[in-house]
Amino acid sequence: MWTRLSIGALAGVVATIPMTIMMLVWHRMLPVEDQYPLPPEQVTDDIVDKVVGPRAFDRRDRRTLAWLLHFFFGAATGSMYVMAADRFSRPTSYTGVGFGLIVWVGSYFGWLPAFDVYGAGRDQTPARNTLMLAVHIAWGVSLGMLARVLTHMRDARQGVSLTAWTGR
Repeated sequence: MWTRLSIGALAGVVATIPMTIMMLVWHRMLPVEDQYPLPPEQVTDDIVDKVVGPRAFDRRDRRTLAWLLHFFFGAATGSMYVMAADRFSRPTSYTGVGFGLIVWVGSYFGWLPAFDVYGAGRDQTPARNTLMLAVHIAWGVSLGMLARVLTHMRDARQGVSLTAWTGR
């Protein structure tokens, strides 16, 4: 179990890199009025304000915390993905996309609004929601591919043949 969780965490963190690059680059291409802070910063700001108060951290520390939490969330959800994918099938880019969509919907239209956290989908413009949807799809593709490769490497070390692994 710990190996699978580690594979998922590593795949989740690494998949968060291209996601974040896309998010930052595409954010600059949005209309000027949509270029306010991205959801990782919005969510962190709101949670910090609610939990420890509005003067708890300066702007730079909040930004750092936001992006650290963004990568932590990628690791945590990557671990959940691998545990689910190992249970039902093997990780693939297709199941990764599905999981990326689940994470996007579950976060931006699920737990964020349920806890009244600013940064939810209802707080975003259509252009920003499209941006976040696209980067979660990219994250899912990367996650699925990375998890598949890492799972195959684990299985190869344990002597599981590629034929047994692919079902062919």
